Amino acid sequence: MSYPVFAEIPVKPEYLDDAIAAVRGIVSETLAEDGCEQFLLHRAADGSARLFIYERWRDRAAFEFHHAQPYTLSVYKSYETWLAGPVTITELTDAN
Repeated sequence: MSYPVFAEIPVKPEYLDDAIAAVRGIVSETLAEDGCEQFLLHRAADGSARLFIYERWRDRAAFEFHHAQPYTLSVYKSYETWLAGPVTITELTDAN
């Protein structure tokens, strides 16, 4: 069974373009990870400085592996300056 998650990332407006570029910069490496099934970046349609990532992993271990990778840790290091608040990660389940 897959492990889907939804991340909401509130960014300081002056860093929004940098944050988008940073996440886009790790998409190909992330999708190449053995356990990654889907990794989609979106921005808020209302124009606010919020990013959203829908991720689906083979299992929680694959998700945790992703968050331990140097390219992911590099983005999180930048978040220390860029974020307007905490990242919210919501675990999802099928509604069937």
